Amino acid sequence: MKKILFLTVLLLSATAFADDAKNEWHNTTLSDGTIKKIQDTQYQYKKCVAAEMQKPAYHQQESRKATEAIIKQCESVLTQMREIYLTEKVPGTIADRHLKQMRMQTTRNVLQGMMFDEAARKSGQ
Repeated sequence: MKKILFLTVLLLSATAFADDAKNEWHNTTLSDGTIKKIQDTQYQYKKCVAAEMQKPAYHQQESRKATEAIIKQCESVLTQMREIYLTEKVPGTIADRHLKQMRMQTTRNVLQGMMFDEAARKSGQ
């Protein structure tokens, strides 16, 4: 009797921790056109960041503040990418996770470049 009760409680507890079905992406496929749009938008984002990094105003600022300003200037491109995902019925949590990953990776790269630039300026003084 105790074994049956234990197994019942165990099975019920396992279902209580299941993922929310509406936030789960059920392995749909993205068309080649959609993938191309996403890749183009990623390219535009990286191009925007690179163009912003070249502006002389950011080279006079502290590297962390300059990085934050650069990332904020190019945020609208990521919004376009999110719209592409949502149009293809990709759940918002999945799209947001990918955009967050891109933003974090780009921020790290920009910060590293800006810190290198700041160190080069200081060493040249």
